[in-house]
Amino acid sequence: MKAITVQPCKANSTRLRDVAKPRLTEIPGGRGVLVRVLCVGLDGTDKEINAGEYGAAPDTDSFLIQGHESFGQVVGVGPRVTEFQPGDYVVSRVRRAGMSLYDQIDAPDMTTDDEYFEHGISRVHGFLAEYYVEEPRYLIGIPASLGHVAVLLEPMSVAEKGIIQAYEVQRRLKVWHPTKAAVLGAGTIGLLATMALRCRGLDVTTFGLDEPPYLNSELVEAIGASYVSTKQASLADTAARSGKCDLVFEATGYSPIIFDAMHELLAKNSVMVLASVTGGDRRVEIPADQINLDFVLGNKALVGTVNANREHFEAGVQDLVRASADWPGWLERLLTHRVEGLRGCPAAFELLGSPGAIKVYVDVASANSTG
Repeated sequence: MKAITVQPCKANSTRLRDVAKPRLTEIPGGRGVLVRVLCVGLDGTDKEINAGEYGAAPDTDSFLIQGHESFGQVVGVGPRVTEFQPGDYVVSRVRRAGMSLYDQIDAPDMTTDDEYFEHGISRVHGFLAEYYVEEPRYLIGIPASLGHVAVLLEPMSVAEKGIIQAYEVQRRLKVWHPTKAAVLGAGTIGLLATMALRCRGLDVTTFGLDEPPYLNSELVEAIGASYVSTKQASLADTAARSGKCDLVFEATGYSPIIFDAMHELLAKNSVMVLASVTGGDRRVEIPADQINLDFVLGNKALVGTVNANREHFEAGVQDLVRASADWPGWLERLLTHRVEGLRGCPAAFELLGSPGAIKVYVDVASANSTG
């Protein structure tokens, strides 16, 4: 079969190659599920791996099949598989179990291992291929009605995990009735977090860099949230006008704004979720004493989140179904750039970060996928 592979940590080594088609017997005990890949979403992680910044191949190969945002259809199951049958639609979780205590309780997203297993990223092949085989426990069933937008589920699960963790943290308060939230960042994760918070009935303000009107700001407003450009109004100005927030979800990739939000946006008894992964060595001057005092006297909480577990994927399915019913056509508008077939992947990587791009995805099952 065909697959898109990279030699990890070697820039621009991505290529289309022939690899062995996976077999059900690769999963022991008759528990294999063979999946035909339909679509794969791409994000900044894929672009960075393509640039040779990181990534790790499985122990058995010198290359890594890329792609971690999958959507596919079951085409075969082992004799001891009862959870799925051919024809079912599925999305695979990204993390695989390692050796830590959290891995052993099926929470690999919370692993303490320094080297972890992640499809298309670290030590496990990804989904930019015609087929993959997986254990049932790592697969999430997808209603057929979501087939056209299910490629959004993996990034949706990241947003869900952050929000679910915020609610878990706030159990400390015994009673917590959040009404107002802010989302920092209007990219894919920020838009999906905005949607998830609106599904929960919160009044949401989403901050982005670009001035409206443009697609992202229109998407925010189409589901009843407010959009604010930080070029036009600061966090402090917005808080002074509209009030502070019970929950702040950060997804900007720009770390200095985190400290502004901690100081300006958080109400008493609030929680802030950090979801973006930032590199570099930025330095900023902050009112450290005031932030510390506000957090202590205001009973505020700060939590980081990465990757996702089964409950977060399943929550994502529920919210995708709800959003499809409440705002018909909204999710489809996030799928801005379709690339036909695996042969189109070089162009797909170039589209990441381009003007107007929200979600770039590869239609792996298109007629040209095997070329």
